[in-house]
Amino acid sequence: MHELTKRGLRVERQVPVPIDYDGIRLDGGLRLDLLVESCLVVELKAVEELLPVHKAQVLTYLKLTGRRLGLPINFNVPLIRDGIKRLAL
Repeated sequence: MHELTKRGLRVERQVPVPIDYDGIRLDGGLRLDLLVESCLVVELKAVEELLPVHKAQVLTYLKLTGRRLGLPINFNVPLIRDGIKRLAL
């Protein structure tokens, strides 16, 4: 977050994600790790490898928030570029 704001980007962290169902707003306890410039969803991980469930989590966040671009980032890799996966709707 610090590196992004240092570069002049607006970053929000732990953004609540409400779930709208049948006209009712539910609090599902979902939170975005980072929301960059109100358009990029970033989900931070430190796992052995990014699994399909991690990608599904980001895709769910994109659908619920109406955003189109997401980045699950795994910090448990020798090179950070190997831990970044771009997902788009």
